[in-house]
Amino acid sequence: MTYELRIYRANPGKIEALCARFRNHTVALFAKHNMESIGYWLEDAHSDVLTYVIEHSGDPAKNWEAFIADPVWIAAKEASEVDGALVESIDARYMTPTDFSGLK
Repeated sequence: MTYELRIYRANPGKIEALCARFRNHTVALFAKHNMESIGYWLEDAHSDVLTYVIEHSGDPAKNWEAFIADPVWIAAKEASEVDGALVESIDARYMTPTDFSGLK
């Protein structure tokens, strides 16, 4: 299994809308495209940062390709960004668990 750590910095005033998009659309779409949500966090020190970890079944590049092309995702993204983009930047890192991590 491959894990992915992603850190999203929201545009000013957009963190609640970003969290709503994840809550209402993205998490279910991840599952549909072989990405299991492990956890989501808001930073205490930076209120505009959403960090999460997902577990990929299969090839992460193919999972993302299918996710991005999904008409449900396209519609959800467009609807959530009527008043402007929600995300300023994304930092993504792929990770493989160690044999002592307790993960698969």
